Order: sequence, then structure tokens, then C-alpha cells
Amino acid sequence: MFGNSKNGDTMSKGNTIDSQSVNLIGTGTTIEGDIKSNGDVRIDGNLNGSIVTKGKLVIGPTGSIEGEVTCQNADISGAIKGKLTVHELLSLKSNAKITGDIVTNKLSIEPGANFSGSCSMGAVIKDIKYAGTESKAEEKAAAY
Repeated sequence: MFGNSKNGDTMSKGNTIDSQSVNLIGTGTTIEGDIKSNGDVRIDGNLNGSIVTKGKLVIGPTGSIEGEVTCQNADISGAIKGKLTVHELLSLKSNAKITGDIVTNKLSIEPGANFSGSCSMGAVIKDIKYAGTESKAEEKAAAY
């Protein structure tokens, strides 16, 4: 029904992942909990919890997140309260409001965007991981 396999069962092979999927949280919707995705995510509603995506995160002008964010790329027009880790490009649009720390490789900020917190950029950020798993680099860093 939702997949692209011939028999309609997208889980039958177990290793087939649709990284081209787009997930949408619409205006007026509030989600409490954590989100994990291999595809792109757009939030126009509210998320109270963390989000980890291997794709692009777009937060629309009416969207907000209160929690930790980890993604490949991000375009932010709404609000985030919490740590934001972007592995490639973070783009803060003119009406973005960020309260928390940012870790990113590249940063673009339009005039009018608000940011309160610390920013670390340019360092190589390891692969996106889901909560509760540590990369080898983090294990080495913790040892020091």
C-alpha cells in the first residue's frame, strides 16, 4: 500500500530502506516523544522530544521543537529549544528562533534570525546515530 515492493510488503526484505521518504508534522499537530527517520522531515506543528534523521530537517514558520535535534542538513524558520547538531549545512531563516547550543559544519544565518547559545562549527561530525548508541570517535573522546 505505502511501499514500492510488488507484494505491498515493504518489510519483507528487512534491509530495504526508502531514504527518499518525506515525513510531515502539520500545523496544529503536537507530538510528544522521540522521532527517528532515514528520510527528510518537515515540521509545521510542535514536537516535544528529540528528533534524529539521516535526511534534511525543515522547520516551517509555525513549527517548533523542544528537545535535541540531529540531522544531515536543516532549514529552520521556526523555533528550537535544545541542542542542535547538523552534519552539513544549517540554514537559519529570518524568523528562526534558536535557544540552545549548535554544532554544525557550515552555518548560514539570514538577518532577523535569533540565536541564544554557543556554536561550534567546522569540525568533522561523525555519522548520525540514534539515541543510546555511541560512535567509535565518541568512545575515544570519552576515554580522554
